[in-house]
Amino acid sequence: MIFLNSIITMVCPLCKSNQPKGFEDITHGVGPEGNLDFVIMYTAIIIVGYTLFMSIKFLINPKEKNQGHIKNLVLDEYNPS
Repeated sequence: MIFLNSIITMVCPLCKSNQPKGFEDITHGVGPEGNLDFVIMYTAIIIVGYTLFMSIKFLINPKEKNQGHIKNLVLDEYNPS
């Protein structure tokens, strides 16, 4: 938390005044300037969020019951029955 506060206080006043609303204390330099920048940013956020959700979902419950699946080679090797 201390690190985050020190970064926020390091933003210079000129850059803070040039940032769009909501980005004033986050970055140094120019923020998103047009509608296309916001579309690209929000599209990337959606793609990353969806990818993260699906990765966690299939990591927790892969739903692979096929006996020929490669994971069963490893599982059968460590747990012979």
